[in-house]
Amino acid sequence: MTNSRRQFLTRAPLALLGAAVASYGQDQKPAEPPPGAPPTFGTAPAVGPEVSPATFAQAEKLVEVELSAQDLAAAAGNWRSAMAPLYERRVGPHRVALEATLAPATVWHPFLPGESSGPATNRFVRSKLSSASLPANEEDIAFAPVTQLSVWIQQRKLSSERLTQLYLARLQKFNPQLRCVITLTSELALAQARKADQEIAAGKYRGPLHGIPWGAKDLLDTAGIPTTYGAEPFRNRIPTTDAVVVKRLNDAGAVLVAKLSLGALALNDIWFGGQTVNPWLPEEGSSGSSAGPGAATAAGLVGFAMGSETGGSIVSPSMRCGVTGLRPTFGRVARTGAMTLCWSLDKLGPMTRSVEDTMLVLYSISGPDAGDVSSVPSKLDFDAEANVQGLRVGYFPAWMKDNPATDVDRAALQAVKKVGMVPVEVSIPEWPYDSLDLILFAEAAAAFEELTLSGGLDQMKMQVPDAWPNTFRQSRFLSAVDFVQADRLRRKVALEMVRVFSQVDLLLVPSLRDEMLTLTNFTGHPSLTLRAGFVEVSDARSDWAPDPAHPLPKFAPPRRVPHGVTLIGQLFEEGTLGRAGLALERTFGVAGERPPGF
Repeated sequence: MTNSRRQFLTRAPLALLGAAVASYGQDQKPAEPPPGAPPTFGTAPAVGPEVSPATFAQAEKLVEVELSAQDLAAAAGNWRSAMAPLYERRVGPHRVALEATLAPATVWHPFLPGESSGPATNRFVRSKLSSASLPANEEDIAFAPVTQLSVWIQQRKLSSERLTQLYLARLQKFNPQLRCVITLTSELALAQARKADQEIAAGKYRGPLHGIPWGAKDLLDTAGIPTTYGAEPFRNRIPTTDAVVVKRLNDAGAVLVAKLSLGALALNDIWFGGQTVNPWLPEEGSSGSSAGPGAATAAGLVGFAMGSETGGSIVSPSMRCGVTGLRPTFGRVARTGAMTLCWSLDKLGPMTRSVEDTMLVLYSISGPDAGDVSSVPSKLDFDAEANVQGLRVGYFPAWMKDNPATDVDRAALQAVKKVGMVPVEVSIPEWPYDSLDLILFAEAAAAFEELTLSGGLDQMKMQVPDAWPNTFRQSRFLSAVDFVQADRLRRKVALEMVRVFSQVDLLLVPSLRDEMLTLTNFTGHPSLTLRAGFVEVSDARSDWAPDPAHPLPKFAPPRRVPHGVTLIGQLFEEGTLGRAGLALERTFGVAGERPPGF
């Protein structure tokens, strides 16, 4: 047995690795089969540690099954010749390394057979150009949406270099407070900004992102610049090529000013540099895992940011920090060169200060790439000037009455009627949607298997029970059978969403309603989270499980913070989400308010 295998086994629960009481004849050399006999299961040479019925009796507790005494004896009797050899890929003697870029053979496609995969043609209509004067106050420039910044740059009222210098100065000033920057890319940014100004002066305008400074969640590879995943084991990692999304934004003329923080390995808001905090309420974290993109965008430190979501990592920090977050349909945006947490769930999307900004960014980053086997061709039909009359907006009546819904959520439902959209009551079955997380945990543990088995997880700052180190280790003992059953449940849920969307054009939901946040990430539906108002909180909020030894701050009087609602769209219908979101954003009238002190 190898050292790495032995070390791993000694760390596993002792109940699962109980001492053997008998070998049940496993070490007997199998007889040679006669010519023409087919191969059979359970006849491989015995390998691995010995097991007994007692081993299985303890393991039953982990997967919640019960076997009879006779069944336990049978299972233990040939485990070493029937099942243990299946681990040869990992424990030897014929090991096979699985490269980090290698995706599973099974690929999730969100659209089911017979379903439409979105608009048939591209149509992209921006808001009418604004002739607004350039503000004298640099703060007003910094907080302007990309929609406005791009007009000033195109009209040469504002240079990209000046805007870049402004954001770099703000990043340096406020990062010590927010801890949202992992790497400042000043040299690259200024070179890109000067190039943008030269091209625009020469009449080569690339589009609305030309010359716009942006920040990348630090799981997007950048050639020659550290990409750390926010995790101690990778803090010195320097890739040699750009992620596809980075390349596409480079091609659009955008200016990369910073690699922004994320919770380590894309979980919550604590990374090796500390906890990224909420500009609106610095006594709490900014939520994660797109913690830096949320904080930096809210504080006016970048024009826009790129985040990612696997199970809430765009929605939650957008809610907490009061920004607009777009989680695209799974497969719309190629993830080549982005850290893999979960092959069948990861999505890349923009975080901005206005709804239209998300559409501007999405238009530039959409499209497949050969390096991402889940990416597909797609079209975007968005018209910022189109009306929303008659759009059917589904909502769940009971959800609007219960936590986490607030008066802001209920007012948003009234706003739906005000802008001419039609509320429609919908429902879904009371299924155990969190059971789908078995897929997330298994895929994530597979993605970081080497880090787990080598002991590299021990380097990570967060070692609490709900952090990745413990989850990755626990996930080694999830049942493969249950993984397949969870995958089947996933298809059942997807079919249920087909039924729901046969009745409506989009859904309005409380942003952090667990059922919808979970199931739509697994079905791959797009979401748009936007600020809808403000609420008061008496307690700081956290992504982490409660820790009695470290209680969260309380506030008296309560503190005023932004609150957002979430729209869920049909697959590849981000354009509909965009125009509905625009109509609501204009009605809410709260997108322009800034966090105090920034």
